[in-house]
Amino acid sequence: MLKDFIGKEAKDSSPSPFGRWLNGKLISAEQGKLVAEFVVRDEMTNPAGIMHGGAIAAIIDEIIGMTTFSLGKKGFYVAVNLNVDFLRPGKKGETIRAETEIVRDGKSMAHAECRIFNQEGKLMAKAASNLAIVNF
Repeated sequence: MLKDFIGKEAKDSSPSPFGRWLNGKLISAEQGKLVAEFVVRDEMTNPAGIMHGGAIAAIIDEIIGMTTFSLGKKGFYVAVNLNVDFLRPGKKGETIRAETEIVRDGKSMAHAECRIFNQEGKLMAKAASNLAIVNF
């Protein structure tokens, strides 16, 4: 299912209103792994002119959520926690790359990891999240 979205901007394809605002572009998708790119826009920066930590965390949460759909399970995954290490600043106008992987997918919980790279390919942030599987 996610493979249909490869190469498309989220503003035109995401079922998530917040995902449409982030406007990432899916680069690759396979079961339990996703790669997407995002352009750092002015409204994603802080007063210092670098990417706001909350925007980085939001991208991580969004792409991890997208990755859970690649598992093809019934139910919905919701974040229980999100631990982010901010290692380098993101700059306005840069295209950053997010790579995620579901490390463990259990009956009621999953564990995912994400790495964000700046335009030069240097590690900008890394994160881990535990997700609960719920049925609405």
